[in-house]
Amino acid sequence: MFSFLRKSKEPEFPDYFPIHTDIHSHILPGIDDGAVNVETSIFLVKGLMNLGVTKSIATPHIIGDLYKNDASTIQQSLSKLKSELAIQQIDFEVSAAAEYMLDSYFLELLQRKEKLLTIKDNYILTEFSYAFAPTNLNELSFEIQMSGYKPILAHPERYGYFQHNLKTYNRLVDLGFMLQINLLSLAGFYGKGAANAAVYIIENGLASYLGTDLHHDKHLLMLSDPKTRNILHKHLSERHWNDL
Repeated sequence: MFSFLRKSKEPEFPDYFPIHTDIHSHILPGIDDGAVNVETSIFLVKGLMNLGVTKSIATPHIIGDLYKNDASTIQQSLSKLKSELAIQQIDFEVSAAAEYMLDSYFLELLQRKEKLLTIKDNYILTEFSYAFAPTNLNELSFEIQMSGYKPILAHPERYGYFQHNLKTYNRLVDLGFMLQINLLSLAGFYGKGAANAAVYIIENGLASYLGTDLHHDKHLLMLSDPKTRNILHKHLSERHWNDL
């Protein structure tokens, strides 16, 4: 009786966050669709610190027809951020790799034997187009691994063309891709399809890494929400993540 007067249940784990090292974010200033300037970068870093993140490996996009970044442009942007962190005496460890779109430009980099920017050792962060499913998964995986790299596939749960055939994620792992889940996917930020796919990947032991994929304040707001923390605890608390 009078159940409508009861308060909604408070989140049980409002401070839980599953990672201390973030391997996927767009916090470098003025280099892609993430932080537009160094002031925004500092705002995002402070937000990560409030979540409990102590280290970030920033991963600006490298996309042949949009963001043709390279080691030089990324290092310049990283230096700006590190300099501002030092000026403001903010104790936060930041380095940089890249998020490589697996497009024709990426294959050119492999053919030219360009040294790629790695998350650690020979691990590279990669992504697919959202518009079209890759038709050459076997060849892509083979070329990457024959070039001496191990691919981490960013946010596979977000590719709509995979969401209707969840066994594709098993195939990706069999082909040599390590899967990195976006924390915001579990919280429903990208819709039900992405959330369901993320749960499948995690519950079937296919996820290797987690990331914020942080671009802006809206991402930060949802990651900070106690309801999101509860969801993350439910799905992720049984293991340690991102031990690099």
